[in-house]
Amino acid sequence: MLAHWAKFAAALAVLSSAPAQAQDYPTRPIRMVIAFPPGGPTDFVGRLIADKLKELLPQPVLIENKPGANGAIGADFVAKAEPDGHTIFLSTVGAIAITPHLRDNLPYNTLRDFAPVTLVVRNTTVAIVRADHPAKTAQEFVAIAKQKNGALPFATTGVGSTTHLATEMWATAADFKYVHVPYRGAAPAVTDILGGQVECFFGDVPVLMPQIAAGKVRPLAAASSERNPMLPNVPTLAEVGYKDTSSGNWYGLLAPAKTPPAVVAKLNAAFVAAVNDPVVKDKLIKSGAIPVANTPAEFGQFLKEEFDRWGAVVRERGIKEP
Repeated sequence: MLAHWAKFAAALAVLSSAPAQAQDYPTRPIRMVIAFPPGGPTDFVGRLIADKLKELLPQPVLIENKPGANGAIGADFVAKAEPDGHTIFLSTVGAIAITPHLRDNLPYNTLRDFAPVTLVVRNTTVAIVRADHPAKTAQEFVAIAKQKNGALPFATTGVGSTTHLATEMWATAADFKYVHVPYRGAAPAVTDILGGQVECFFGDVPVLMPQIAAGKVRPLAAASSERNPMLPNVPTLAEVGYKDTSSGNWYGLLAPAKTPPAVVAKLNAAFVAAVNDPVVKDKLIKSGAIPVANTPAEFGQFLKEEFDRWGAVVRERGIKEP
């Protein structure tokens, strides 16, 4: 009988310790790693949410930009961080669902080294040209690309990024060639679109909206299954005849693996509340992002599906990092 009660007391102690972990957390500022430079769409979303989290958590969430290697530098940093919830990763699809299929020596394993927290937003990827570009439609752009016979410079945010795969899918579907010009993020790519150094770029709508609204760039088509609500007049590539070209991006929040479930739950609750705040949600929607905010289990299942889907795309097209 005494042994039975000892086991019961031990079980109660374990159960009671989980809420205590969450109750004490966070004990210092939280670093939210973003694997792209300041000024890009991931950075915009991260800073918008971090600002709201000041009201929801007892410690601030500080943005730490760690660009490079299509998100792999930031991902590896978080994967190796202390699993206490004080270092988290706002990742795009690239670092955790695409890059692992491009490199054989990646120092982290997506499905082993991270604890999913929540899917934050979905993003539409849109092809843009400078406002004075002669192409006014996707079809006209393809005609120009074919005339240039592979000499047309096309910007991406790196080998194997969603912007690169969107370009590859469109080029395959439309049968044109291009010169691949990789950048370290969307902001410098847009700068060079405006400067005329490159002719086209697939970008996430949030980073493109200011330039679109100002009339500085022209959206040609979206690499998605449906039109973006903020750009209702911009057709999808599939609508204008280019099939198998959906490559929508998304941003998700992850913590290092072995982060206590109670801490993951508290992070999830705070981020879901921030994303669903009416002011934040309105800003996200007006920027062109589509707010999601779901459970760790739902995001984990989605991540596995995306990991498998993008692996198939990379293998089919034989894409590898140089």
